[in-house]
Amino acid sequence: MKTIVITGGAGFIGSHVVRRFVNNYPQVKIINLDALTYAGNLANNEDIAGKENYQFIKGDITDLEFITKFFDEYKPDGVIHLAAESHVDRSIRDPFSFIKTNILGTVNLMNAAKNLWGSNVADKRFYHVSTDEVYGSLGETGYFMEDTSYDPQSPYSASKASSDHFVRAYHNTYGFPVVISNCSNNYGPNHFPEKLIPLMIHNIQENKPLPVYGKGENIRDWLYVEDHAAAIDVIYHRGKTGETYNIGGENEWKNIELVTFLCQLMDKKLGRDLGTAEKLITYVTDRAGHDMRYAIDAKKLREELGWRPSVTFEEGLEKTVNWYLNNREWLAAVTSGEYQHYYESYYSKL
Repeated sequence: MKTIVITGGAGFIGSHVVRRFVNNYPQVKIINLDALTYAGNLANNEDIAGKENYQFIKGDITDLEFITKFFDEYKPDGVIHLAAESHVDRSIRDPFSFIKTNILGTVNLMNAAKNLWGSNVADKRFYHVSTDEVYGSLGETGYFMEDTSYDPQSPYSASKASSDHFVRAYHNTYGFPVVISNCSNNYGPNHFPEKLIPLMIHNIQENKPLPVYGKGENIRDWLYVEDHAAAIDVIYHRGKTGETYNIGGENEWKNIELVTFLCQLMDKKLGRDLGTAEKLITYVTDRAGHDMRYAIDAKKLREELGWRPSVTFEEGLEKTVNWYLNNREWLAAVTSGEYQHYYESYYSKL
């Protein structure tokens, strides 16, 4: 039985990837390696916890001694690396945590895998999952391509850009078997409510202010999380070693337009008068270094590997809202404790 390690598998995107691989590849052992920081939640994996080919291990990728022992014991054939600090606001407040996890943690994993695999890499793969934010900001036109120059604008995107460079350097220097993907904004079930869509869903339910940066003119390309998991699946199994693949929904929305649409959808779902939620919109001081527009060109992934999004944004957003409304206990659990302290300190003026 081959073994694939998925780091960050108790997080938002990671849990969907773990579920897909456990269910689709019963002949492969899937190890979910997660440190269970604030955004990691084993409740995200409850439905597959009893599967014979699934195992969870708590561990920190920044702990070199632990990672070395882990690879020696479990001898994985592949790594899908999603574990990362990912929230821009947090990176502005604490860049060192992002340097430690996103850069040092990635190098620790690659060193351990390189030492285990040696030159026998024909059936091995290290898949590094990254972000479109490494490319910087676009104007009103144009798209990010795989060969777009990097121009990170926040400590978060700078840390991810650095880890991308290390991954490519290990491939070029050591012949280490890597693939990289850079994805646009994700949304869907199990998303920790510090990010835009789950934050708005949560606050609308609670009749709390809906904080929108600046004038809400920033534009993002949105992708349903299960479509991202499907893209990771096809890239891991069929992507060309050493290549980068951009993953995007080709689905651009201004933040304020998205929030307004979500307000209307939530009013309908909650049986409230249309316009009730929109009254909660509150404009807050813009984020430092806030990129204006992201947009991915996923042509390479479509044409070479045949991947396409399976749902429209409107369909995916309705599925997402339904999930949160049907899983209020999950939302209540993750919005207590550490999250509440963070939220209150960051939006205390609201």
